[in-house]
Amino acid sequence: MNQRILVTPRSLTAEPHPDVERLREQGFDIVYSTAGAMPTEEELLRLVPDCVGWLAGVEPVTPRIVEAAEQLKVISRNGVGIDNLPVDLLKARGVAIRIAEGANALGVAELTIGLMFSALRSIPRVDAGIKTGGWPRLRGAEIRGRTVGVVGCGAIGREVARMVIALGAQVVAFDPARPNLDLPSSAFRYAEIDEILADSDLVTLHCPLPRDGSTLIDRRRIQAVRPGQILINTARALLVDEEALIEALDSGRMTAYATDVFDQEPPTSLTLASHPRVIATSHIGGFTAESVDRATRIAALNLVSALDPVS
Repeated sequence: MNQRILVTPRSLTAEPHPDVERLREQGFDIVYSTAGAMPTEEELLRLVPDCVGWLAGVEPVTPRIVEAAEQLKVISRNGVGIDNLPVDLLKARGVAIRIAEGANALGVAELTIGLMFSALRSIPRVDAGIKTGGWPRLRGAEIRGRTVGVVGCGAIGREVARMVIALGAQVVAFDPARPNLDLPSSAFRYAEIDEILADSDLVTLHCPLPRDGSTLIDRRRIQAVRPGQILINTARALLVDEEALIEALDSGRMTAYATDVFDQEPPTSLTLASHPRVIATSHIGGFTAESVDRATRIAALNLVSALDPVS
């Protein structure tokens, strides 16, 4: 009997990927969740029993699901985030966790730059105005000469920093490890988060949630941002205090919030997403042909190496 692998990322269930299908040649049965949809807990409880491997997306993995996954040996993410996984519980059950490190970095970084320009030039508002018969001419701003705060200098953050500097901006960054990014000191320096928020024209988030579960960009920090600041979030929705953010947008203290992530996806409340100062995309940072290929290839290889497949 072949070993079963569960595949749940929306990008892979909507259109099965050759690197996943190739696992069949190595003695695995592939089980897909509902095509193009984030699986519910009930669906996962039905699918995960008897699976030894799981190529997982961003769907929440609850303790009930882990309890039902009696045969599970490895969860292989097609990305780097593991906030949706009960890591301690999985480790206690002996389930290995693998990530596709760096696979989607370029895709997310390029979307981040796109969101910066969208906010600086009000592209969505102008486009929407023309489509309704208007001719809005909103004065924009150029990125050259601006100060951009980069919070988190992993694979994505460092790529964003390089791109921003190439566009002529200054980068002030925060990362607890302060890695050497080999960037010119005339355009790059490290600082603490509060200084970044106070001094930057744009701030972009590329970091995990704080380990203590607190909100990184909380009310105090939002109230202290540089007036007119643009905030970009392609990392995690819960990094930002949504209520305080909306207040800052309403008052004009913050010019715009551009986000690729929501606490619930798709959002059940449109209070934030429909705000006129919010630019929203549907978690597409790593959803490019190239990023999907890289992430899928790495995730599939991680599964094979962890499972020692049958011949």
